[in-house]
Amino acid sequence: MNGFSGWLILLAAVAAVAIATIAGLRTAEEESPGGTKVSNSESPATSRFQHPVVVNHPTGPPRIATGKVDALGREITLSCASCHANRESHLETNNEKDLKEFHQGLHFAHGTLKCVSCHNPGDYNSLRLAEGRSLPFAEVQSLCSQCHAPQARDYEHGAHGGMNGHWDLSRGPRQRKGCIDCHDPHAPSFPGMVPTFKSRDRFLAPLQEGKPHE
Repeated sequence: MNGFSGWLILLAAVAAVAIATIAGLRTAEEESPGGTKVSNSESPATSRFQHPVVVNHPTGPPRIATGKVDALGREITLSCASCHANRESHLETNNEKDLKEFHQGLHFAHGTLKCVSCHNPGDYNSLRLAEGRSLPFAEVQSLCSQCHAPQARDYEHGAHGGMNGHWDLSRGPRQRKGCIDCHDPHAPSFPGMVPTFKSRDRFLAPLQEGKPHE
């Protein structure tokens, strides 16, 4: 009976160690402070992923410059709703040529989208999701991700979008650009470029005998 009890105690100890190990692994797979998914087999107390990943977001709705300054010399700006709250929205507008009073210089090339496909006609200080729900300007990437799912997936995995800082988050933080840091939301495609020959460089140019070093 003593031998059987000993086996039970040993099995219980092994099971406890296995459960603790699995729990540690699952706990170590978590989001870093910046929201980037990380996975490693170390416990949180000794995790190498200790620096945050910070993503750029707009601080709020855009402000329109009026060209005027206040008594202290500060530029006077207006919110979008300052004008749009006082006029009826044209729900079918999808071309800058149809804009007769304001935004005439806007270059619009974003498929067949209309202005109110993204802007909230009930509150121009916010955006609007395809389902109709209002969205703060600070969350513009959620709006872009609705139609650009492959790019959003690649961004989530770190294969799309510019960044500064450290790949190895144990050495320092990482700063990531948001969608509209690189893309104009009204005309997001980058212009086509024609490949050209590389500029002449002393490391690329062929070695010329008898000529002095440049």
